[in-house]
Amino acid sequence: MSVEKTLSIIKPDAVGDNNVGKILQRFEDKNLEIVASKMIRLSKEKAEGFYSIHKDKPFFNSLVKFMTSGPVVVQVLKGDNAIMKNREIMGATNPAEANEGTIRKDFAKSIDENAVHGSDALETAKIEIEYFFENDEICERTK
Repeated sequence: MSVEKTLSIIKPDAVGDNNVGKILQRFEDKNLEIVASKMIRLSKEKAEGFYSIHKDKPFFNSLVKFMTSGPVVVQVLKGDNAIMKNREIMGATNPAEANEGTIRKDFAKSIDENAVHGSDALETAKIEIEYFFENDEICERTK
């Protein structure tokens, strides 16, 4: 197995519904370490930059509006196969298609307000982590 880091975002809907602790617990229960975490309010520019890969898609403006509608919690998760493990914990993007017991099945309201974001590959994880965190904000566990 390969130890990886991945970015996770708890989106405004899940933060607003007071589900932050419940979601973080799921990561830890599946042996993912939270090695960085902070609550922030994304500016329009920061959200547009983060989702720039989608700028030509019809949902881009509504996604930016949603992601700036309230605070988010961004964190770096670390563990064996962290990217795939996180994506399994999150569940399908559309909560109607997500497996029972996944974050999106339990906490998402719709395909648009789907509670969480997670990196989809090693390359994007590196870029996304650097977008939100400086190296000195990532705290490797010593015990």
